Amino acid sequence: VQLQASGGGLVQAGGSLRLSCTASGTIFSIDNMGWYRRAPGKQRELVAVITRDGETGYADSVKGRFTISRDYAKNTVYLQMNNLKPEDTAVYYCNADLRVEYWKPANGYWGQGTQVTVSS
Repeated sequence: VQLQASGGGLVQAGGSLRLSCTASGTIFSIDNMGWYRRAPGKQRELVAVITRDGETGYADSVKGRFTISRDYAKNTVYLQMNNLKPEDTAVYYCNADLRVEYWKPANGYWGQGTQVTVSS
């Protein structure tokens, strides 16, 4: 199983970026998918999560600015980031809780990370 993230880059404050992350390989089902970030000198934090049923949750710092969504057919999760701020600068990681076979428990898998840099 691999999670491939893309869409990071350099943007000015107030701008937008859209991150994508696709899970590939032997996958029976995917439960939660989410985005985390790690800023320089800080611990990794949860940014947004979307459940198998489509319920979403956000960190308070991104509510109203970020939107998480997923394409179930493509095993892909997206993070639309609007009105970006310098404090959003971080490496963003996608995560998926998935089962490779129906009889196996779900495990968490991570993408490689994509850099988002917001200039003031």
